[in-house]
Amino acid sequence: MKGENIFKRKDGRWEARYIRSREISGKIIYGFCYGKTYKEAKEKVAKFKVLYDSGMAPSSGPASRRRFSYFCDAWLESCRLRLKKSTCERYETALEKHIKPKLGSCFPSAITSETAKIFTDALLAEGLAPKTVKDILIVLRLVMKFASKQFPLGLAEIEPDLPKEPKTEARVLSREEQDRFINYLARDIDSCKFGILLAMFTGLRIGELCALKWENISLRERTVRVTATMQRLRNDGEGGRTKITVGSPKSDQSMRVIPLSDASLKLCRYMNVKNQAAYVLTGTNEFIEPRTLQYRLKKYTEDCGLFGVHFHTLRHTFATRCVEVGFEIKSLSEILGHATTAITMERYVHPSLNLKRENMQKLNAVGM
Repeated sequence: MKGENIFKRKDGRWEARYIRSREISGKIIYGFCYGKTYKEAKEKVAKFKVLYDSGMAPSSGPASRRRFSYFCDAWLESCRLRLKKSTCERYETALEKHIKPKLGSCFPSAITSETAKIFTDALLAEGLAPKTVKDILIVLRLVMKFASKQFPLGLAEIEPDLPKEPKTEARVLSREEQDRFINYLARDIDSCKFGILLAMFTGLRIGELCALKWENISLRERTVRVTATMQRLRNDGEGGRTKITVGSPKSDQSMRVIPLSDASLKLCRYMNVKNQAAYVLTGTNEFIEPRTLQYRLKKYTEDCGLFGVHFHTLRHTFATRCVEVGFEIKSLSEILGHATTAITMERYVHPSLNLKRENMQKLNAVGM
């Protein structure tokens, strides 16, 4: 009959087609039922259509009757119980914008390394950065690992080829640029400029600085205690799409105590306010959010002839200066709030050419 995808074959049997699944591109993959009569073929295909429309596939276990989108949602809900909201929001973005639209209608057993390669190529073709694609693939692999536990025989482990990220040198202020910027901030200093200087001298992250209060600075103990971070997250309730939240730092290692240098201590004593509950960046109970602080930093740096400087540049610069003066790496890693020294060395240590020259000169002692 026309429109039913039921035909009589040359061998006399009746063939009925149904939608079995979809390719990553969305193209329909058909399944086939056969019967001696038109009625028999129609009855058989009707059963498969019901299974497809309900999100279930004909298989031996309940897990395999679920589409991949089901496992994406279930995995994300499990993450909400143990991970920070900001982390879950990143995962949710990867799922809703990329993974579920392309793979959600598939059954987990149909997702293979080859499928992951096609998926990767599709993401790169959309113009996404290799780092973004890599993060999406990591989420895909985590969901597949979660789904595999619900299948009696497991699922084939996917090994997507993670795209190589182009190596780019992080912006680090030279000593001349650093001195110029410090002198600029020190002139007509206010609470905001003081906060930026403090970050330069301690390696604080932007969210940590925005959440920092005077009660976290001990002039007697010469320390800064990092206990919170500020960030803008999606607002699940009413009153706007996003909202500012103050919560625990990035990781357990980010909860840390940073000793103050003599210069930092002198600066803190000069700017100290009586209201210990005041935010460091304002000297009042009002706060400055990270996005606003980025705007101010851009204005300050451009005013003194520095370009391409982001807040993380200050953190990279701090780490580089520490290495140049011979910091012990384990101590530096803890001051920066890193989980391992490898992160410190790989991402934040950028020896200057002068330091490399000094180290090369040490070979004179062995006649090289």
